[in-house]
Amino acid sequence: MKLPKPRKRGESYRIELMFNGTRISATRDTEKECEQWAMLKLLELKTNQHLKEDIKQHYPFSALMSKYYEEVGKSLKSKRFIKISINQFIKTYPILAETSIHDITPQILTDWRNSRLKKVSSASVLRDISLFSAIFSYAQKELFLIDKNPFSLVSKPSQPKARNRRISEEEIALILDAHDYQIGQVPSKQEHFIAWVFLFAIETTMRQGEILSIKRSDIYEDYIHLPMTKNGDARDVPLLDSAKELLKLIPNNGSEKLLDISSTTFQNMFGNRIRKIGLTDFHFHDTRHEGITRMVRKRKIPVEMLAKITGHKTIGILINTYYNPTATEISKMLNESN
Repeated sequence: MKLPKPRKRGESYRIELMFNGTRISATRDTEKECEQWAMLKLLELKTNQHLKEDIKQHYPFSALMSKYYEEVGKSLKSKRFIKISINQFIKTYPILAETSIHDITPQILTDWRNSRLKKVSSASVLRDISLFSAIFSYAQKELFLIDKNPFSLVSKPSQPKARNRRISEEEIALILDAHDYQIGQVPSKQEHFIAWVFLFAIETTMRQGEILSIKRSDIYEDYIHLPMTKNGDARDVPLLDSAKELLKLIPNNGSEKLLDISSTTFQNMFGNRIRKIGLTDFHFHDTRHEGITRMVRKRKIPVEMLAKITGHKTIGILINTYYNPTATEISKMLNESN
């Protein structure tokens, strides 16, 4: 900034400065003294301005997470996951949770990532990073609290290999027995309905949440209409005869919803039974792998049509992640085509 020239006022000199819209002046005996005062005053004003800019309000990460959930998260389909992840973070990392977002650096987050990787799988860490990065982006682009997202400089762990877990007939029998249920039985207890959902998932390749959200008005003779799915689009799920037979078992209690089970209750009960019978490396979502593979093996459904059934927009993900035939099954299919 160019200094203004001092002006003579009687036997002395006067100099005026403008800083951020404010006029500041001083009177000295000589021009040189005026210029020295002006240089020192400008340095002082600029230093104080920078100090004020650097002093930012303490804003705990936990407060930002709570605001994100209230303003954004609870309106998303993944709200349950978001709520659980936030609560788990605050409980497990209380010091980091109470650290101001202005003080959280990429190095701090990298240390957190490494600590987290010692406790959970890389897939879980990737989900956490995706959520918490979205929260920081919200602070940056919607609240204008920070200039940069610190996660932008944090390396993500490698993607885990796609699961290829199949479900054997022996495991199906164990799961049904654990829920005191037999194929063809009309469900009467909550554990029966959970077993029924397990069987229906294999026959339709539908996700757990999709089955629990079915409304009777969306059930048609040959398909079930899903108004909203994981990828944000509606989907019609064709029904095999085996799936139609399962639907006939559900009594009509006058409710619009086909099943009166919450997602939390389902996951807790199903998970507890799976652990009790000692099934290792087993997820309910494996029913989707099994159902898709069976459709190709038994029904000879081409992959383009299969994608319509499952709702996959990317054929590569469907083939590489969900269609998991064994080498023996592929050999039999090749020989049957001769």
